[in-house]
Amino acid sequence: MTETGLGPARRRGLSTEVADAIREAIFDGRYAPGAALREVELSEALRVSRGPVREALQKLEREGLVHTEWHRGTTVTALSLQDVAELDSLRAALESLAVRRVVDQASEEDLASIEKTAAAMDRAETPHEMVRCDIAFHDAVYAAANHSRLASAWEAIRSQVHLFLITRVNVSTDGYLEQIRQEHRDLVAALRLGNVDGALRLFAEHRRHAFDVLTSGS
Repeated sequence: MTETGLGPARRRGLSTEVADAIREAIFDGRYAPGAALREVELSEALRVSRGPVREALQKLEREGLVHTEWHRGTTVTALSLQDVAELDSLRAALESLAVRRVVDQASEEDLASIEKTAAAMDRAETPHEMVRCDIAFHDAVYAAANHSRLASAWEAIRSQVHLFLITRVNVSTDGYLEQIRQEHRDLVAALRLGNVDGALRLFAEHRRHAFDVLTSGS
């Protein structure tokens, strides 16, 4: 222990790399919602000890991507209807502020960055690739809002929103790729027009489409 009362710092680089690898496996569909994540199997697959795997799973649990129960172990989070409703309502609140700020103050460079992420959707060939593009688009919107605490709030739920969208495509992919491309073209156009009410309406419709797919069978 040093004079400050602080102990030595721990190197967490390996556990971060393990968390990144598991997160990517969840996001590309290799581990579906509800799938078991066993420490022994993960440590063997990633060629690391169980310690970094355990730390990685704890990090992913804080993100809301995995859930641990003493009698079931760790599984990929399966969103309940309440989870879906809470994420949708919180996302609506954050996105409303982001859209208002983008319309009010975004630069041409900001708008071009948002437009670029929408254009990247033309290259997405699978639903999981499109979900990544969708998240990247919203990353660009929050960045253009130029509000650090808003960006932090988005970052806190970003992984869960990604899981929300993966759950949506697991329900149905009928017409999904072209629908998402067109919706985001419309969102870009609304932001460029600078009509805040029109932009808010289109962003709300975009969120509602995913919400309706997830709740249609309830």
